[in-house]
Amino acid sequence: MLRPILSFFGAIFSWVVTGLFFAALTVGGIFWIYSRDLPSHETLAQYAPKTISRVYSGEGQLIDEFAEERRIFVPVEEIPDLVKQAFISAEDKNFYSHPGYDLRGIVGAAWQAVASRGNSVRGASTITQQVMKNFLLSSDRSVERKVKELILAARLERTLTKDEILELYLNEIFLGQNSFGVAAASQVYFNKALAELAPHEAAMLAAMPQAPGRYHPVRAKERVTERRNYVLREMWQNGFIDEATYQSEARLPLRSVQNGDFPSAGSQMPPRDYFTDEIRRQLSREFGEEEFFGGGLTIRATVEPNLQDQAASALQRALEDYDRGRGVWRGTGEVIAADLLDDEAEWRGALWDLRLPRDIPGWHPAVVLELGASDARIGIEGIEEDADGHWIPARDVQWARRLDRDSGQLGPRAQVASDLLELGDVVLVRAMTSDSDGSFIRWTLRQVPQVQGGFMAMDVNTGRVLAMQGGFSYQSSVFNRATQAQRQPGSAFKPFVYAAALDNNYTPATIVVDEPIRINTPQGLWEPKNSSGRHYGPTPLRTGIEQSRNLMTIRIADDIGMENVARYAESFGVYVKLRPFLANSLGAQETTLFKMVAAYAMFANGGERVEPTLVDRVQDRRGRTVYRHDKRVCETCGMQALPFGQGPVIDNNRERVMDAVTAYQLTSMMEGVVKRGSGKGVNLPVPIAGKTGTTNDAKDVWFIGYSSNIVAGCYLGYDQPRSLGSSAYGGTLCVPVFNAFMREAVREFGGTEFKVPPGGYWVKIDRVTGQRLPDDATGPNVISEYFRDGTDPDWLSPYVVSGFGDATVILPWEAGASGRTGQSITTSTGQKRVIPKRPDFGTMSSGGLY
Repeated sequence: MLRPILSFFGAIFSWVVTGLFFAALTVGGIFWIYSRDLPSHETLAQYAPKTISRVYSGEGQLIDEFAEERRIFVPVEEIPDLVKQAFISAEDKNFYSHPGYDLRGIVGAAWQAVASRGNSVRGASTITQQVMKNFLLSSDRSVERKVKELILAARLERTLTKDEILELYLNEIFLGQNSFGVAAASQVYFNKALAELAPHEAAMLAAMPQAPGRYHPVRAKERVTERRNYVLREMWQNGFIDEATYQSEARLPLRSVQNGDFPSAGSQMPPRDYFTDEIRRQLSREFGEEEFFGGGLTIRATVEPNLQDQAASALQRALEDYDRGRGVWRGTGEVIAADLLDDEAEWRGALWDLRLPRDIPGWHPAVVLELGASDARIGIEGIEEDADGHWIPARDVQWARRLDRDSGQLGPRAQVASDLLELGDVVLVRAMTSDSDGSFIRWTLRQVPQVQGGFMAMDVNTGRVLAMQGGFSYQSSVFNRATQAQRQPGSAFKPFVYAAALDNNYTPATIVVDEPIRINTPQGLWEPKNSSGRHYGPTPLRTGIEQSRNLMTIRIADDIGMENVARYAESFGVYVKLRPFLANSLGAQETTLFKMVAAYAMFANGGERVEPTLVDRVQDRRGRTVYRHDKRVCETCGMQALPFGQGPVIDNNRERVMDAVTAYQLTSMMEGVVKRGSGKGVNLPVPIAGKTGTTNDAKDVWFIGYSSNIVAGCYLGYDQPRSLGSSAYGGTLCVPVFNAFMREAVREFGGTEFKVPPGGYWVKIDRVTGQRLPDDATGPNVISEYFRDGTDPDWLSPYVVSGFGDATVILPWEAGASGRTGQSITTSTGQKRVIPKRPDFGTMSSGGLY
């Protein structure tokens, strides 16, 4: 009887043992099969996560951040124990004791899934397994992925220490709100460093990995609070905090940036502008987008924040003044539904959701809440309502006529607010204040101008761009008109023609004929004219640039050859390839403000090449310098002590692109533009040289000027070029922008007389006729010109630039002796008058407006 029983149990035991053997063999086979083609876990030892690239000003102020994944890498030894304990309690309380996987957790999760018939399925992955899934595997729920995860986790435990694995986990994990890693999440949710977190805040971060998409601190506040308190309880039960701390922390309300309890980290930085966005564009091209957005670069920008603000303000003021002068009201085109206007929370929420420019200092989005008989009541974003309400009075709208967006027709000039506004209209407003004491006067309507423009300023010696504004508002248009807009420079290009001439045996006193030109072209007869429509006869070279004479410039270009002009413009970097057409000597071919300002800097620094840069230095995530703009060599910086009274000796290894004497002659002539020509609106306490530019039909207006150390340039024009009007000139629209900016720049950086290079001598001449004068001559027409050594003009028979079939040239000082002053007559009153036979420089005032 006993034997059958023993045989039965023996058989069962044999079957069990055999079954276990084959099960183990099967499991082993499965693990062996899946372990053959797994990715290498050893790559994690060289972990280099995508981290934020940050841009700093020269003073070390953080001004912008760029990231594909918002992550701030923190070594494990710098992560507070409180944060580590919170995540271990939430995700893997046996982390420091298991071999990479937790068998008890796996069995428990399996039993729960079976008991609930699949309705309650929880993960059993350890932190090590999650690291493998995040780095080397997919997130799909499958047995195959789980097996691979277990194998890799076991291998990783033999390769890295527990702290190194925890470092990978805490820096890689996604925690919602585009934050990756605990340091970035701490900043996003609390605007705090990790060391500043309280236990309930660390617990909230540890609550996020379970469902970062669903655990939103505003929309799912209760769910996040419950999960946070669960983590706090686990921390208490695991011995990381005491019971009193658990009880007190669990009773605290859930507080976050998203709930408005803390200011956001972004609010402490200036809004993104054209300067930092251009850095993004250039460095993405230089280093590649992946490295720029994920390489954790530290970028030291050249921007001077106060000058950048001044540049933006000056350009915005000029654009808005021009736009308001046209008297057309366009508004924003946005409307809030009338049924939302009675509830303040509703209209404020709707207003906040609209994409409107919020980077214009002093401007606020607003909505029209009520239209009265003459005024309009508005609700203003960021401004509390009061008992009286906020109003746009009738007198604030009487400057404008309403534009019908559908028909394009203009209505009559507004008399009351309802002539421009309708209920629910979204507008932009600014507070008008008293100039004397700053007291509030009223709210005024504003609008983003249609006309646009660009501004840029840089150091003439180093190429450091100090300020750049690419339009009215970055948030309304990210297109950078300083670097991306291709525009005709007009007469702002003429200095390159004159520079080429001065390097081809011209002098400031060379006589150039200012007479009509007619050229047959395949497109028909070309008859260029001066801006005044008149011509002035033989004229000194200096006057040609001071008064921006088109006819003189064309004769110069024709005489020296457009190939020479093109070569010169290309060497300065204004063009890659300038087509050798005479019209291009007047700035007909398009270029950018960025290139023009950089080229003018070479006039200012004496003719040495300078490369414009927005970045001084770039360092990688390990602090190694990977780019430095200033490549000059300090020859004495290695000495232990410099000789008394001697500064560091810097080897200036810059290429020379033009002769220093030529550069000074051109600068002196462009000082005349500012003193007597189209740029005479410049009003600054230091010497300034510069040139205006106005294209045909005033589609673009320019001014580029420079002191001894700073060059700045401006252009205004519509993005789709069309005329700015008959009264638009570089001297009237751009010079005020230059003045406003340079006043601040001069206050900070000063300025001196332009440096006179060796290799020349001074001669006094008559700037009207070009004749030489005695050294002691004085008077309004007397000017000292700097001539290159070796040039001794024949003052009695000077070189005259004519061409185009000009007849015999009568020089200005010969006109009276040759009897060409005209016919003498007696008027009806008995007075003697002379009728000129033809106009020349002495009988007509100069009129170059370009």
